[in-house]
Amino acid sequence: MKIAVIGAKGLPPTQGGIEHYCAEIYPRMIAQGHSVDLFARSSCISLSPFDYYDFEGIRVISLPCPGKKGLDAMSSSVLGALFSLGAGYDIIHFHALGPALFTWLSRISCSAKIVVTCHGLDWKRDKWGKLSSRLIRWGEQAAVNFADELIVVSEELRSYFQKTYDRQTLYIPTAPARYAASDPTFAFGSSLQLQPRRYILFLGRLVPEKCPNLLLKAFQSLRLEDWKLVFVGGNSDTPAFKAKLIHSAGNDPNVLFTGELRGSQLAEIVRGAGLFVLPSKLEGLPLAMLEAMVEGIPVLASDILPHRQLLKDDRGLLFQVGQVDSCAASLNWAIQHPQEMKLMAERARQYVRLNYTWEQITAANLDVYKSLASLPRHIPVGEMIPAFSGVTTDSIGHEP
Repeated sequence: MKIAVIGAKGLPPTQGGIEHYCAEIYPRMIAQGHSVDLFARSSCISLSPFDYYDFEGIRVISLPCPGKKGLDAMSSSVLGALFSLGAGYDIIHFHALGPALFTWLSRISCSAKIVVTCHGLDWKRDKWGKLSSRLIRWGEQAAVNFADELIVVSEELRSYFQKTYDRQTLYIPTAPARYAASDPTFAFGSSLQLQPRRYILFLGRLVPEKCPNLLLKAFQSLRLEDWKLVFVGGNSDTPAFKAKLIHSAGNDPNVLFTGELRGSQLAEIVRGAGLFVLPSKLEGLPLAMLEAMVEGIPVLASDILPHRQLLKDDRGLLFQVGQVDSCAASLNWAIQHPQEMKLMAERARQYVRLNYTWEQITAANLDVYKSLASLPRHIPVGEMIPAFSGVTTDSIGHEP
């Protein structure tokens, strides 16, 4: 099959779950004989518009973008939809709700089948203004109306589309990325004045919906001896929020902001953590948490449905969303009960290894593509959805 991918910033992945997702599944598809073109943003890959390069067999095509918040995703998505017309693609796969705004263009203008993966309800994110949120919400509605198949990465999202639109969706989760080898002597961590298993890790974009400010307040309220709090991540179009967060930390020697880390340095800091904390109020299915779980790091997170899905059955601790006192109490309990947390971490590791693998996820996406490719083009969307109740993805992301 010939596959077009729209919605990713570019490859190789740096920061962003969608890019990691694409970097994992599409090389696996290419290894099985399929071809993949990924339309990327020139502002993110430092390549002249309309040039292309190879990433593990994927042809990454640069599309012109203005380099401005909110406009890049829309401009690259509409251009990707236009450039995919008449190119003989069997599947055009839109990742995220904003890019899905242009599914109508692909639906009415070419014979390719249209797939959308919703990685989260992006219109809820605080970084977007009213107009951007409205456009993303329109993208959500376009996906419901024009996608031949709509994929979601969490059970919460599947419930949302059923309740909101009476639209059936297919649940195919994400999986943890592969960390690089890391220095067993912990040299990089030591250079940051860290001790293995004696720091709390926040890994992700420093944005309001992930609530790093809540974690900072909870940590500082405890005044823990010999423990540090480490924030790893960039700001993702929210520099003012990041600056305020750093200002709130003051000159606390036990709070560290590393910025974005990659490769062996990132792997070393994750593997050395004593506790991974994700206090978000909004997530799809958090890659960073899955990565911590598969590395055997104890996890504490806010009690939202995607986190509950991953941490229930004593695979981690949950605290009340948006509650500093609840977060602080759970932090303190976790630090005071290392053996109990170790047992939770081992259960979590086994659960992720069994239920969230890229081989399963690649196979599930290919099942969707093959099922769609076998159908006539002119079947209305509403009549197509029931045909996928038997797609072989039942084992993916379910309880063992």
